[in-house]
Amino acid sequence: MTTASTPTQGTSKARVGVQRFGTFLSGMIMPNIPALIAWGIFTAFFIDVGWTPNADLATIVGPFIHYLLPLIIAYTGGNIVYGVRGGVVATIGTMGAIAGSDLLVANFNAALPEGDAPLGQVHMFIGAMIMAPLAAYTMKWLDSLWEGKIKAGFEMLVNMFSAGIWGFVMAIIGFYPIAWLVNGIMQALGNAVGWLVETNLLPLTSILIEPAKVFFLNNAINHGVLTPLGIAESADTGQGSILFLLEANPGPGVGLLLAFTFFGIGAARASAPGAAVIQFFGGIHEVYFPYALMKPMLILALIAGGMTGVTTNMLLGGALRAPAAPGSIIAVVAQVANNSYVAVLLSVVLAATVTFLISWIILRASRKRDLEAMAATDDAFGAAITQTEAAKGKSSDALAGLRGGAATQADGGIEPATMTEKQIKNIVFACDAGMGSSAMGASVLRNKIKKAGIEDVTVVNKAIAALDPSADLVITQNQLTDRARQKTPDAVHVSVDNFMNSPRYDEVVDLVRSQHEDRS
Repeated sequence: MTTASTPTQGTSKARVGVQRFGTFLSGMIMPNIPALIAWGIFTAFFIDVGWTPNADLATIVGPFIHYLLPLIIAYTGGNIVYGVRGGVVATIGTMGAIAGSDLLVANFNAALPEGDAPLGQVHMFIGAMIMAPLAAYTMKWLDSLWEGKIKAGFEMLVNMFSAGIWGFVMAIIGFYPIAWLVNGIMQALGNAVGWLVETNLLPLTSILIEPAKVFFLNNAINHGVLTPLGIAESADTGQGSILFLLEANPGPGVGLLLAFTFFGIGAARASAPGAAVIQFFGGIHEVYFPYALMKPMLILALIAGGMTGVTTNMLLGGALRAPAAPGSIIAVVAQVANNSYVAVLLSVVLAATVTFLISWIILRASRKRDLEAMAATDDAFGAAITQTEAAKGKSSDALAGLRGGAATQADGGIEPATMTEKQIKNIVFACDAGMGSSAMGASVLRNKIKKAGIEDVTVVNKAIAALDPSADLVITQNQLTDRARQKTPDAVHVSVDNFMNSPRYDEVVDLVRSQHEDRS
């Protein structure tokens, strides 16, 4: 039922902490994905092995990745922590890290014996992600020391010089310890990835990646770890990187959703086809996470599908030249490197097929038990519909329509008046990055409220980290509700399993409508 949700007993603080950290990492990368896409387009067209080589325009590629991308990532991260002031200081510090890294590389190459391969540039993506919070938080702390103690008329002078001086200090820190640290980290990670590729063990990364995705760490993994490594590899080799496909391959997710489409039961089966379209073409992977969480054994199917996709790309040379964001098949095809379309598309198809087959086995093995469990709950109507279809030997549009109604009844409504006395005027859908699943959910609810004739209620989507006290009601997927509640403890919090078509939306609309009727 839709209520002002209470804290979940036994919620893992570690999980919430990891999610929050991952959100911060992805929050620095996600807003800058358009810049990464632009860099990928320049690379695709103008480098010497591009579609239309152009030596003049190709000169943009190097500075773009070496300077622009790390600096805007640093600015974004600093801005998250401490607004424009934090962003500026973080950018200054990151420029020091870039220069320090270049000096270290130059000194290393100068000492190499003649004939040895020189070390390539280290692009400071991880350096920016370290420097941004360090510079912004320390600037914020320094400002707090003299807050309220500056004489009138001197505020601008103190603000400008304090930020400039601290930016200078952070640039020195970036030039020496940060540059040294990040060069070492990138060297170690690059060697680790190289070892995994050489020993044909890269598919084993799916054992970590696929379960982590289901627990909403997908953006942290993709944009916090794999994207920096993939960009470095792509820039060094000019041949793209397989790392961009480890998390973004839409095959496992669509395979799982297709299995629910044909072999699921109840509301999960009814909603799976729409979810498959959104996941595969829209690139919003979060829509399939609830399906896996309702039957954790299905994570094994996702792992197997992920490993199949990675293996296919390893054997056939599939790679992307830049991140595919969002993880849509359209974005994946647009970023294919080296004309490896057959390898990449085959990796998607095979990953989906393997996931589908294993999911089918798991769903069929537990079907009888699942039907009994569904019949024992409030979704008895949904169970009856499914049993009717089974007896009939085929489905029908009429029964499918009834199942949609059953899904709404199954989650059960309550009288809106018992939900909260808080006046609802600002509804916020919040997800990890504030761009994918929450945008979809906000669009669905916005249309419902418009059709209900309600005009003075706003529905927006945000990242959880961007929530503020202006939110009257916050809707999140249930795995993320605890984090949202920490940001907005005074708001009404509504947990949903699926942003696409949750019956919770109708209850929220009923609540808002009843409040309007009471006022009138």
